[in-house]
Amino acid sequence: MKQQFRGTGVALVTPFKNKAIDFDTLGQIIDFVIEGGVDYIVSLGTTGEAITLSSEECLDVLRFTVKHTQKRVPVVAGYFGSNYTERLVSKISTYDFDGIAAIMSSSPAYSKPTQEGIYRHYMAMAEVCPVPIIIYNVPGRTSSKISAETILRLAHSSEKFIGVKEASGDVEQAMQIMKNRPDNFLVISGDDPLTLPLISVGGDGAISVIANAYPQQFSSMIRAGLEGDWATAQQLNFDLLDVHPWLYIEGNPVGVKAAMEIRGLCSKEVRIPLVELSDGNYEHLKAAMAKVPERATVA
Repeated sequence: MKQQFRGTGVALVTPFKNKAIDFDTLGQIIDFVIEGGVDYIVSLGTTGEAITLSSEECLDVLRFTVKHTQKRVPVVAGYFGSNYTERLVSKISTYDFDGIAAIMSSSPAYSKPTQEGIYRHYMAMAEVCPVPIIIYNVPGRTSSKISAETILRLAHSSEKFIGVKEASGDVEQAMQIMKNRPDNFLVISGDDPLTLPLISVGGDGAISVIANAYPQQFSSMIRAGLEGDWATAQQLNFDLLDVHPWLYIEGNPVGVKAAMEIRGLCSKEVRIPLVELSDGNYEHLKAAMAKVPERATVA
C-alpha cells in the first residue's frame, strides 16, 4: 500500500466548457498526466473544484475518472470531506467504492474543532470506511491545523490511515511526523515548492497541482529525489520554481487552469466565486512558463 501512493499524485482539475463539466477534455487530461508519469490520480480535491460542483456532478466526475483511468493508476477520491461528522459517516457508509483505491479527507472547516474533536472525526470515518484514508492537513483552507501529535495518534490508532497530505507549510511538523510515524505511514507534500526539501528529509512524494500542466517534469523530479539522484532532482526543481508563484497568486485552481490553457490542455474557465486569472498575471505566468526547458532527462 505504501508503494502504491509513494511518488507523484496529481490533484486533477475539473475542466469546464460554458459552465458545464467538459468530460471529453477531462479524459484527455487523464491520459496526459498518466502518460506523463504520475503514479496516481486524486479526483475532486481542492484543485478539482469539488466545492462548486453539485453532489450529482461530483459523482459523475468520480465515476468518469475511474472508468477512463481503466486501472492504469490508482484513483483517490477527494470527495469525502465534511464539517458534519455524522453526515460524512453516512455518505461513506452508502457509497460504492468500486475502483477507488483510497480517499483523501480534509479536517472539518470553519468550526475550528479541538484536536480531540479532529481525532474523533477521523476515527468515526475509519470505523466505516472500506478503503484506506489519507489525512489532508490544509489549515490555510480549514482554519484548523491538525497537529503532529494528532496525526501520529491517528496513524498509531488505526491502520486505515495510510498517510497525510501535509499542506501546512510547516516543515518541522512534517519532520516530527516522519520521525515518529509507523513504518507504513506516508508523509506526502501538499505544497509543490516544498516537495523536494521534504523528500530530502524522508518525505514520500506529493499530491501536486503543477503536475496537471507539467506531469513529466514534476514526476521526474520526484522520482529522481526518491532515488537519491539529487543533481537531476535539483535541476528539474529549479526549472519549475519560477512558475509556482503565479499558480497561486489569485488562488488555486485559477492559476493552474490558466497554465493548462497556455499549454493547450483545457480552458482557464472556473466557477464563481472563483474568476479567471487576470490579464496581467496571465502574461506573467506565460512568461515564466516560456522559460521552462524541455530536458532529455524527462522520461
